[in-house]
Amino acid sequence: MKALLGLLLCVALPAVAELQGRVGLEERWFPDSPLDSRQRDHSRSVLIEPEWYQRLGGDDSLNLKVFYRHDDGDVERRHGDIREAYWLHVGSDYELTLGINRVFWGVTESQHLVDIINQTDLVEAPDGEEKLGQPMAHLALLRDWGVVDLFLLPGFRERTFPGVKGRLRSHPVTVGDAQYSSGAEKKHVDLAARWSHYVNDVSIGLSAFHGTSREPLFQLQDQGGAAVLQPLYPQITQSGLDLQYVQGDWLWKLEAIYRHLVSDVGAGTSAAHFSAATGGFERTQVGILGSDWDLGWILELSYDSRQSGMTAFQRDLFWGARFTANDIAGTEVLVGFGQDLQQDKVELFRMEASRRFGAATRLSLEISIFDGASPESPLYLLRRDSYAELGVEYFF
Repeated sequence: MKALLGLLLCVALPAVAELQGRVGLEERWFPDSPLDSRQRDHSRSVLIEPEWYQRLGGDDSLNLKVFYRHDDGDVERRHGDIREAYWLHVGSDYELTLGINRVFWGVTESQHLVDIINQTDLVEAPDGEEKLGQPMAHLALLRDWGVVDLFLLPGFRERTFPGVKGRLRSHPVTVGDAQYSSGAEKKHVDLAARWSHYVNDVSIGLSAFHGTSREPLFQLQDQGGAAVLQPLYPQITQSGLDLQYVQGDWLWKLEAIYRHLVSDVGAGTSAAHFSAATGGFERTQVGILGSDWDLGWILELSYDSRQSGMTAFQRDLFWGARFTANDIAGTEVLVGFGQDLQQDKVELFRMEASRRFGAATRLSLEISIFDGASPESPLYLLRRDSYAELGVEYFF
């Protein structure tokens, strides 16, 4: 990774270039006392994410985006990452990307089952929306019958986890000394492919992945007399489907996967497979009350064949609303509720709101409430970690 970055920075470059990015200040406040007395009731952090684009002439370009956050309490949240550092060549009917990049697959709101190329940056976002950069060779073939994306993925990235003093973490704490079912460990080369196409108002994607799972299993271990959770990354094969259909004001969505995994670290060899799906709709009312405002209503159902303790979306309903002011300030508000249908309880409330002030400053507010989860649910570990987060960012 360091060698690649050095190569990119040392290349002799022509004049066309852009430098932009953001700096930000963020404050998180946890109103409830923590489960572990070592955890803090607030955190303050600063971040910087510069992005550099260099056109090389013709159909080639270089892209670089790096990220760093310094948190005043959790040392695991003082981290940096190369989000993007790649060379892109655009041909007449193909695109080739070499380097580090982030690729998103998915259509639903509550979770992204098919999104598997990049590792989750959990210390950045507990909902899994933030991703680490992934080394890759990516060839996209553009055809009349669809786009075929082929990926070669060397260099596995381990998931980030909050430290001992951090909130929104497991109990006991998860350590970084991971194990792998593959003898190649981090050096295992993963493979992925996706075909996508549009037919009238329907978009469809079929994907396949073989390699190291981005979602770890956990083993309870003793570390210096203290119990800790140790991540275990098995080898998996996953097939995925994402589907989206536009019908007037209605947007119908579906993501589904089937995953087979083999884990032979520790106590012998075990094999398992499971299926999962999330589907629903978003209906948008345009120009409500004669204004420029839009209001979208969201409802999604999730199913997962695994035990309830392994996923927060076993038999769950997500419902909410998205408000868009369509103003110059880009005012948006998203409100959602997560409900366990088996327990008939609302386990999660989440609100995200943002608005720009001036041309380059954005204020954001996030509120997450983890309440009512049963002891069998993964969200039960967060029952004391409801929080409010206020952030301000300046874009340059």
